[in-house]
Amino acid sequence: MGADVQLGLIGLGKMGGNMAERVRRAGHEVVGYDRAPGKRDVETLPDLVQALTAPRVVWVMVPAGEPTRQTVKELAELLEPGDVIVDGGNSKYTDDQVHDVLCREKGIGYVDAGVSGGVWGLENGYALMVGGSKDDVAKVQPIFDALKPPAPVDESGQELPAAGFVHAGPVGAGHFSKMVHNGIEYAMMQAYGEGYELLAAVDLIEDVPGVVRSWTQGTVIRSWLLDLLVRALDEDPALEKVKGYAEDSGEGRWTVEQAIENGVPMPTIAASLFARFVSRQEDSPTMKAVAALRNQFGGHAVRAVQAAEAERPA
Repeated sequence: MGADVQLGLIGLGKMGGNMAERVRRAGHEVVGYDRAPGKRDVETLPDLVQALTAPRVVWVMVPAGEPTRQTVKELAELLEPGDVIVDGGNSKYTDDQVHDVLCREKGIGYVDAGVSGGVWGLENGYALMVGGSKDDVAKVQPIFDALKPPAPVDESGQELPAAGFVHAGPVGAGHFSKMVHNGIEYAMMQAYGEGYELLAAVDLIEDVPGVVRSWTQGTVIRSWLLDLLVRALDEDPALEKVKGYAEDSGEGRWTVEQAIENGVPMPTIAASLFARFVSRQEDSPTMKAVAALRNQFGGHAVRAVQAAEAERPA
């Protein structure tokens, strides 16, 4: 593949659309398909395959689970030996291993790519954790090079060893790496959130956003996530516009499952996952039981449910 290559990209949402634009800015051709008519360059997946010159690289950027499984199955029927499918979503690594077998039977390569960078990746680049054979990864390398961040430089302008891209291992290694990355992300966000809550809970601290901002320079806890918390506090200093409800997209659960399976102690990440479950409970059954027990053994007061709350439909 030369300097200018083709990429078929399926899924042009917040991540996929920005990735397509970044690849185009690097001088490559992108043929995009999305279910939304206003975003796509072609009308169907067969049209996308026909628009690409073999050997083709088709990147799948759709929600993990059944949408990705169905897309990979359909592509496996449309593509030809020597083509490569890249799953850049947040699939579970075991799905990759199933997809690899399906594709290999047809002579099609398969690469899994964990992608991190969110909505900022268009300008900053995306961190890429890749799994697959060396030959298949090489076919996609010009696209990886377009997506990854630029190499860092030292004070003299000399390039430092590149970061932001890794060929982590065989198929599945990319999404396994991204899974662990997201588990760590859960724990970091939980720690920042707990620190923020304590600052906000005491009268002693008069400028909570200012304290958080002070941590972004020269401290050992500075990070991009902390910068984003500062940004959120700039927009809403008391976070009054945000409900304390946090979803989990799957990777945190899978990380904890793998920790159990491999006997790796992971108390911090596990606790951050369970904290998200707590966030979804308006009235925790666990804490109801705790309150009742404290009343039974120690006579501690129990807060009664207000009448209006008791009458509210479930």
